[in-house]
Amino acid sequence: MSAQPVLIAGAWRPAEASGTFNAVSPLTGQVLDDTYPVSTREDIDDALAAGAAAAHSLEDVSREQRAAFLEVYADRIDARAEEISSTAHEETALPFSPRVHDVELPRTSGQLRQAAAAVREGSWVEATIDTATGIRSRLGPLGGPVVVFGPNNFPLAFNGVSGGDFAAAIAAGNPVIAKAHTSHPTTSRLLAEEAFEAVKTVGLPESTVQLIYRMSHADGEYMVSHPTVGATGYTGARATGLVLKSAADRAGKPIYLELSSVNPVYILPGALRERAADLATEYVTSVLMGAGQFCTNPGILVLLTGAATDAFIGDVRSKFEEAAAGPLLGEGVGSKLASAVSALVQDGAEVLAGGNPAAGDGFRFENTLLRVDGDAFVENPVGLQREAFGNAALLVVAKDEEQAVEIAGSFEGNLTGCVYSHTAGEDDALYDRVAPPLRRRVGRLLNDKMPTGVAVCCAMNHGGPFPATGHPGFTAVGIPGSIRRFAMLQSYDGVRVGRLPPELRDESPDVGMWRSIDGRWMQGDVGS
Repeated sequence: MSAQPVLIAGAWRPAEASGTFNAVSPLTGQVLDDTYPVSTREDIDDALAAGAAAAHSLEDVSREQRAAFLEVYADRIDARAEEISSTAHEETALPFSPRVHDVELPRTSGQLRQAAAAVREGSWVEATIDTATGIRSRLGPLGGPVVVFGPNNFPLAFNGVSGGDFAAAIAAGNPVIAKAHTSHPTTSRLLAEEAFEAVKTVGLPESTVQLIYRMSHADGEYMVSHPTVGATGYTGARATGLVLKSAADRAGKPIYLELSSVNPVYILPGALRERAADLATEYVTSVLMGAGQFCTNPGILVLLTGAATDAFIGDVRSKFEEAAAGPLLGEGVGSKLASAVSALVQDGAEVLAGGNPAAGDGFRFENTLLRVDGDAFVENPVGLQREAFGNAALLVVAKDEEQAVEIAGSFEGNLTGCVYSHTAGEDDALYDRVAPPLRRRVGRLLNDKMPTGVAVCCAMNHGGPFPATGHPGFTAVGIPGSIRRFAMLQSYDGVRVGRLPPELRDESPDVGMWRSIDGRWMQGDVGS
């Protein structure tokens, strides 16, 4: 069977391929029908050249036209929701309903519309005007295409051709070259079809959206470091991301990474005495949801030693053993999970439940619960906070409050950290000691709620210190914050007003746009 075409330079065309591949159903382990190409450097060079040309053409495209594209694309995704969701379910084993069709797909089209609203409103460009010196600045497009690598666990909301990085890059005025994840190439193709139709409908440069399915690792490094690339967004495994980062850094190219996170959760003694049964249910639900394949999965739970903790652990262990092991996204996820569990055991963790591949069709691993005492964790915090991506979790039992605080200070950078405490204040003194060191090591600090959900709102930070991401100052979710990653600060010194971008002229291009004029954030025209 011939391979599906790639989308390059404004056309669906046969790839210049070095080979082919097929996705595999995680539910059955069977090879799926559609065959996809492994692109060579010729495809990559063509996409880069077309992307560079599109970046230059987009400089003349209005904010309204960019916003219209994002909205038309969102509408087209919604109109094809059944087919896109069914395909994503087949390729990832994520439930059609409610996970893909009812939650992730509306989130995907919703964040595209949020990006459109931000483009139209315009304040995200941070227009800054100093009338005394005649210097004016704003955030503007990068002047080259943004390469987006999507992950396996969010086939729509983080997809290279529809997800948050895509929406942010387009909102900032850049074209996108999407690298599909090889676990769900057909889902990516369906999304790219709708994106390309939206491009033509609105009249954007036809190479505003391009799609490649697979390439060699060497060609991936070549792509992210190419002189014409504006930036790269990557979500996926730490090892691969760091290789790409090294290549991009050597070339001085921005790259924004989401790599790994164990998302530590503390349950303080008063909370455990107050509502242990409810917390056990909440915790197990969060850990095992989607077979644990969330970047915000609570991989480490810290407790203080005692009879209440022992009873709580027994309850959690029973729930792990009773719950069915859900399907993993692919064979590689299962093998990496097995390796991580084995490494944690070698570093001193005890397996309380699971620990082995699970029976059943497709790719599964037993729900796995591990335990280690606080002394061992303090002695080897690096090894024992290894990410076990999937339906596995580590319980760390601290011997006293001092050790619980010490553990909080030993975590690597994470996306999230959470503390559960007594509702009437019994844990407040300990909270005040644990929260500050934890705060310094996480992008988002939560109280009394599991971190699994990520709201798409303007205040969200889906980022954090390394190795959660490559840079602690940026978020992959939350508009307009996410847009700023794919923009450059552009300053104009003494440039005649008629030659300035609309956001920097004396007359405001939008009555609602906030601009900093002579040190004051205000709406309206210069001098008003």
